[in-house]
Amino acid sequence: MELKFSKVERKGPITIITLSRPEVYNALHTDAHFELQKVFDDFAADPAQWVAIVTGAGDKAFCAGNDLKWQAAGGKRGWDKGGFAGLTARFDCDKPIIAAVNGVAMGGGFEIALACDLIIASENATFALPEPRVGLAALAGGLHRLPRQIGLKRAMGMILTARHVSAKEGFELGFVNEVVPQGEALAGALRWAEMITKNSPMSIRASKQTIRKGLAVSLEQAIEEQREYPAVKAMVASQDYIEGPKAFSEKRPPNWVGK
Repeated sequence: MELKFSKVERKGPITIITLSRPEVYNALHTDAHFELQKVFDDFAADPAQWVAIVTGAGDKAFCAGNDLKWQAAGGKRGWDKGGFAGLTARFDCDKPIIAAVNGVAMGGGFEIALACDLIIASENATFALPEPRVGLAALAGGLHRLPRQIGLKRAMGMILTARHVSAKEGFELGFVNEVVPQGEALAGALRWAEMITKNSPMSIRASKQTIRKGLAVSLEQAIEEQREYPAVKAMVASQDYIEGPKAFSEKRPPNWVGK
C-alpha cells in the first residue's frame, strides 16, 4: 500500500511510524485513519517486529488531533475498528508501542499517546484534551484512559478546564515516562525500544497482556486466571522459555527468536 499520510521505517525488530501531515500539525482525517489502521495491522501481524514507535513529522507537532478544518469543510468523518489513528481502540496488540511526542499532542493526538504503553516527550511537548472548547468531547479513549493513568481528580482538573500541560508537568502527573531535550524524542524512544528488545518478546507480550487483562478484574481473579491468558500460554510453550534459563546458566546473552 502506498502511504500518503504516514511513513514507516524498520530498524531491526523496531517499527517507526511517523504521522506525516506536517502542514496541519499532523492532524488526522478519515483517509489517514484508515491508512494507519493498515500500518498498525501490518506491525501487529509481523513476527519479526517486536516494538513500535509512533511520532510526528516535523519539529512542532506530534499530532494536533482531529482535522477540524477538514470536518468544518464537510469532510467525512470516521475510522476503522482500531479507532483514532488505527490505535485508540486496538486492544488486541500485545506488542509494546511507544509514543515519541516531539511537540503538540492535542485532543486525538494526546489520545494516541495515552493509548501507547510508554510516552517519551521532548521538553517542548504540550498535552491537552481541549475538545470542550470546540463543543466536542474526548471520546477516542481520553476520558477513560487519563483517569486510569493519573487518578480521577488530576484527570478532572485537565479535562474540565481543557488546559495545556507541559512535558515536565506530564512527567510529574505520571503519564510521561521521560522528558528529553527538544529534538530528541525519537532518539529517546529508540533507546527505550532497544532496552525492551533485549528481553524475550514472548515474555514482553505475556507481561503486557497480563497487565491489561488483570486491570479489568479483581486482583484475586487476575492472579487466579493469568496462566490461562493466551500470551502467557504461548510464552510457556516457546523456544524462548527454554533459551532464557539456558543462556543464564551458560553465562551468555540469550538468542531470542520470538516463538
